[in-house]
Amino acid sequence: MTSSSVLDLAPVVPVVVLEDAADAVPLARALVAGGLPAIEVTLRTAPALDVIKAIAAEVPDAVVGAGTVISAQNVADTVAAGARFLVSPGWTDVLLDAMKGSGVPFLPGVSTTSEVVALLERGVTEMKFFPAEAAGGTAYLKALSAPLPQARFCPTGGISLASAPSYLALPNVGCVGGSWMVPGDAVAAKDWARVERLAGEAAALRG
Repeated sequence: MTSSSVLDLAPVVPVVVLEDAADAVPLARALVAGGLPAIEVTLRTAPALDVIKAIAAEVPDAVVGAGTVISAQNVADTVAAGARFLVSPGWTDVLLDAMKGSGVPFLPGVSTTSEVVALLERGVTEMKFFPAEAAGGTAYLKALSAPLPQARFCPTGGISLASAPSYLALPNVGCVGGSWMVPGDAVAAKDWARVERLAGEAAALRG
């Protein structure tokens, strides 16, 4: 799998934040059943590595990745846990070198034109645009497409079911990231049927 295939697996990549690793497998199964196989597990909670390990081991149809990757140690730990792609909110030369050396696809985060150009200089053409809504949204990405058509993005941050189609209509957007299909109340209630239904709605955005 190349980094471009991360952008092409599904129109939406669920951004998952779990406090309990026991929820990992049923949540992942619900997302996959709904049509969203690429799952970004963020490193914002203590059990994140255990969540990645569980999904990698027990949900073979899922393509589990790690989000909020901000250090070389994060890269090493998540790949060892079974992460098949990496996503960062931003990047530095040290982090980029670690992600390049990881052997798995990665999406470094950008929010300015200069950051995009710097990544293109390093041979990286697939990126996360974050925080998407706060950084200029669809208007900003549309403006980037003319001078920098070789750059493709996964916008994440503040995107909803209602706003996702306008992003997905842009030529330089491969997919979007979002968490609306994994609402906290559904996870707390272990309402995996609701998660599957919401995932199905998201998967249908690019029919």
